[in-house]
Amino acid sequence: MANKLVLIDGNSIIYRAFFALPLLNNDKGVYTNAVYGFTTMLLKILEDEKPTHVLVAFDAGKTTFRHDTYKEYKGGRQKTPPELSEQFPLLKEVLNAFQISHYQLDQYEADDIIGTLATKAEKDNWDVTVISGDKDLLQLVSDKVTVNLTKKGISDADSYTPSFMQEKMEIRPDQLIDLKALMGDSSDNIPGVPGVGQKTATKLLKEYEKLENVYENIENVSGKKLKEKLENHKDEAFMSKDLVTINRESPIEVTIDEISYEGYQPAKVSSIFKDLGFQSLLTRVSGDEQGEEAVPAELSDIEYSIVEDPADDIFTDVTALVVEMLGENYHQAPIEGFGVVNESGNYFIPTDTAVTSEVFKEWAEDSAKKKIVFDAKKTMVALLRNNIHIQGITFDMLLTSYLLNPAENNHDIPAIAHRTGETNVLYDEEVYGKGAKTKVPEQDVLSEHVVRKTCLLYKVKADMEKQLEDNEQLELLKELEMPLALILGEMEHTGVEVDINRLEEMGVSLKERLETIESEVYDLAGEKFNLNSPKQLGPILFEKLGLPVIKKTKTGYSTAADVLEQLESEHEIIPKLLLYRQLGKLQSTYIEGLLKVVNRNTNKIHTRFNQALTQTGRLSSIEPNLQNIPIRLEEGRKIRQAFVPSKKDWIMFAADYSQIELRVLAHIAEDEKLVAAFTNDSDIHTQTAMDVFHVGADEVTANMRRQAKAVNFGIVYGISDFGLSQSLGITRKEAKKFIERYFESFPGVKTYMDEIIQEAKHQGYVTTLMKRRRYLPEITSRNFNRRSFAERTAMNTPIQGSAADIIKKAMIDLHEKLLDEKMEAKMLLQVHDELILEAPKNEVEKLKEIVPTVMENTVELSVPLKVDYEYGDSWFDSK
Repeated sequence: MANKLVLIDGNSIIYRAFFALPLLNNDKGVYTNAVYGFTTMLLKILEDEKPTHVLVAFDAGKTTFRHDTYKEYKGGRQKTPPELSEQFPLLKEVLNAFQISHYQLDQYEADDIIGTLATKAEKDNWDVTVISGDKDLLQLVSDKVTVNLTKKGISDADSYTPSFMQEKMEIRPDQLIDLKALMGDSSDNIPGVPGVGQKTATKLLKEYEKLENVYENIENVSGKKLKEKLENHKDEAFMSKDLVTINRESPIEVTIDEISYEGYQPAKVSSIFKDLGFQSLLTRVSGDEQGEEAVPAELSDIEYSIVEDPADDIFTDVTALVVEMLGENYHQAPIEGFGVVNESGNYFIPTDTAVTSEVFKEWAEDSAKKKIVFDAKKTMVALLRNNIHIQGITFDMLLTSYLLNPAENNHDIPAIAHRTGETNVLYDEEVYGKGAKTKVPEQDVLSEHVVRKTCLLYKVKADMEKQLEDNEQLELLKELEMPLALILGEMEHTGVEVDINRLEEMGVSLKERLETIESEVYDLAGEKFNLNSPKQLGPILFEKLGLPVIKKTKTGYSTAADVLEQLESEHEIIPKLLLYRQLGKLQSTYIEGLLKVVNRNTNKIHTRFNQALTQTGRLSSIEPNLQNIPIRLEEGRKIRQAFVPSKKDWIMFAADYSQIELRVLAHIAEDEKLVAAFTNDSDIHTQTAMDVFHVGADEVTANMRRQAKAVNFGIVYGISDFGLSQSLGITRKEAKKFIERYFESFPGVKTYMDEIIQEAKHQGYVTTLMKRRRYLPEITSRNFNRRSFAERTAMNTPIQGSAADIIKKAMIDLHEKLLDEKMEAKMLLQVHDELILEAPKNEVEKLKEIVPTVMENTVELSVPLKVDYEYGDSWFDSK
């Protein structure tokens, strides 16, 4: 096979990935967006290029030999955000897992390493592909060296060959250094000749070939001003040429033989992907290489009976029950059968037999008969669909596993079995085939698999409970998570009514609004164009309308949201464009998205609450994700008008905690000023603004309060100066001052944050007020990236997790109160810190008294909890 060398500009690609993707982190709190973006590109490179040799080159530091020539080289560049710099060590771990070489050299740049290796390989007649976002590397292009230059983000690239370069740029590869010498490069602070742009420089090179010839023929250069500029800045031009010229003979110590590539081991790569939370990439590395021919471990024999007529004697006082369903959406997926295991034996009950059996129903609904289940919420919903209201659940394996191992992504029975050393159970994929739960196997295979899982549940229950007891978490399971699971099951089964006509009307109205805005934009632009095309929008804004250019991309003008927001006051077309984008997202993602998940038989949405997902303990929801319905725009808020009571003369009632995380912070940190502010019912954001800006209450402006609010909530999440500067649109220096002033004003908060990090280092975990744990093995890591994220997580988890625990307990208390008072009102949804109920109008006065009282007194803190409530004919009207 011919030798194929791939050289990747590590700094360039990870920078592009960082700014192209949202600032995301995995379940351990580690920022991973840049590494994720780089890795997706790496997988594509390996698939497309099929290299025999690979190297990722990195810059070694801020100073290089070029600084000896020009101290200001790259001087205008901003400091790398810590959220990015912390991902470099992580990327190198990923490359190690792939068995891909990476290298950096003191005083030299990645370009020089790439240039040196590319030149050596070219001389040996190898094919070379260079991957970068930096045009400087185009000087390496030749018949054997292709440079793939990323265009938009990291997914789109142009392949530069000599002919493509001539067509695209009208110059040869060797002329690139002359082009840069003349026009300079602001991104690297290379001066060039002021006033000479790409067009002029290209014209000169077409006529005179290279920089030296331009100056040898300076008298022949047309244009008096241009000649003056060239004469006055000759030294800068030649210096610029030196600066941009890649050193192709760098003293690198790595040889081409040492960077050979023979592929990666899927197990190693899968392991780090799981650690980083790259679930979507797992199938790309662990599928076919391991998949179809994998032989499951040999299982020991198991005895069980298939029950066609359930009798009382198969249900003892403590029975393990597994409801087998194929498909994630248990509101719709059919039940394939039931596993029942206890002292009397192991049984499989077919679905039709169970749901039509009076004996099964009586047992399931008998609260005195103890049931051990895998997932109480799913079990309840599945049985409620068959008019069976299960009672007497005393253990939930899913929730127990989640509390014991909150960082684990998989809490199904086979995964738990393998973590506890049990091998007598198979993963679903091994039974149902690849792409699990897509087909039902023969009944003997299905029944045996279900019974094995039920046996495992029955067997490990005692050990798992003992672990919880040792962790002081048994009460957390029994008094909080399990009662909540049953309440959530009822809420999911009940669902929330949706006015489909109203949603459809909103869709029509939004479509008309979008068409109107589109027409108004055309009028302001003086022509029609594709509003969603940056290539068409850029020239309209920055050439035709002459708006100031904020940012340029490799392909032209940036028209990203942050750019347009900075131009909002420059021209009336900008607010219309921003609104057009926002309304377009509302239409496609939310109006159309909600209509897809409405059950047309009931006109209800039955969202599924994830109770065992987040490490902080917060609930989330899917199909639909109710946490994400946008409320900043009036049109977004109006989507809530479609959520209505299920009965005539009923209302929607919404109650939410006010600033619960800041109140929890005040309690945990015991900061005197913070506690006093909440005790005296002061506006905490105004108070913070007064302290940060050193002004009196009457001098606090709306903007000061807005900035103080961002600082308050940012502190809770361990925000950095970079994060705060992005949030407020200010410099990092200003953001750093804000944070420093905050800690001066609230020293108790600073003390808490320092102490909680030390506690995490000592224990290896942090806890919430209700003993929920979050393990932080990286808190003592030598890897700066992992350690710093663990420290931020240590600061945040007790606050966010305690707030989550409080609202969960409030839901349980409120549910019990509604039952005690024999009220018809029902809880329907939980969204962030908000509870939404429906109730008959004649219960409103009682709800106004009961709901805030229960929620505000669910726990006792050193500061009062505060609950606001509203009610009306829809969820929108109750806000």
